[in-house]
Amino acid sequence: MPKLVFVMNVAEEHLAKVRDVAPDWEIISGKDKDIWLHHLKDAEVVVGWNKDVFKEAVESSNATLRWVHNWGAGVDKFPFTALKERGIMLTNSSGVHAYPISETILGMMLALTRQLHICIQNQQTNTWHHANAQLEMHGKTVVILGTGAIGSETARLCKAFGMQVLGVRRSDKQADYFDEMYTFHSLKQALEQSDYVVNTLPLTEATRHMMGESQFASMKSSAFYINIGRGGTTDEESLITAIQNKSIAGAGLDVFSTEPLPDGSPLWEMSNVIITPHTSGSTEHYDARVMEIFLPNLKAYVEGKDPEINRVNLDLQY
Repeated sequence: MPKLVFVMNVAEEHLAKVRDVAPDWEIISGKDKDIWLHHLKDAEVVVGWNKDVFKEAVESSNATLRWVHNWGAGVDKFPFTALKERGIMLTNSSGVHAYPISETILGMMLALTRQLHICIQNQQTNTWHHANAQLEMHGKTVVILGTGAIGSETARLCKAFGMQVLGVRRSDKQADYFDEMYTFHSLKQALEQSDYVVNTLPLTEATRHMMGESQFASMKSSAFYINIGRGGTTDEESLITAIQNKSIAGAGLDVFSTEPLPDGSPLWEMSNVIITPHTSGSTEHYDARVMEIFLPNLKAYVEGKDPEINRVNLDLQY
């Protein structure tokens, strides 16, 4: 009997759907690792990831693992070389975050533009002050780095504000809701036009520190930087310097080079920076949306086909 292991608790309603798709499989699920640890060596499919999965299901010479599905979207911490050498397929849950993260992005953009975060701070001290709120989002230009599900939904929402929406990705192929598309090589040209820069990029060797000193220097001094992708795509020291020198107007940050953000980081003390603790993707609908990706892939796998939805290219690392 083939075995599928979830290294987390899964609601019974979702497990029932898994059993319907794979009725002849043994299904293991539980938060306590004593429930699933001894099943990893003979698991064919694992959902979730941790050091025990790597040790028991990937490194072990007698492991039977064929496919890992990452419950999250980011895969930058996966051992791509080892997976490739063992012939193990990797899929992820990219796409489930589009609504909550785009809402967070727009919330940060609106707060920084209308100085709402300053008003909230003033409320704590009963301070009646206009906070120099003069800017508008309408008609401005937003540059979105990464045009996947999150970037596309953000672009759609920005169009409701009558914004000029520029996209940046590997190719310059056009996409819905984007007025113009730029490649990574023409990033500077896009940044020079920006009133807002929204970073939704995954962390790969190609995107590491893509936003650094020269990129922040290319932005307008009145522009805001939003990062909800991965902390490693930004040279954090260069970002701090750009804010301190007023090279850019401020930032909304959900991800950081080191998490939790260290107590000594200057970002904590900056009034023109909004910090959220890597929560932009949190949503009440998360598990159900992951299942919408995983179940069709599982059906294909049970039928002898490779899972294709959100299949990670182990060479490109996304």
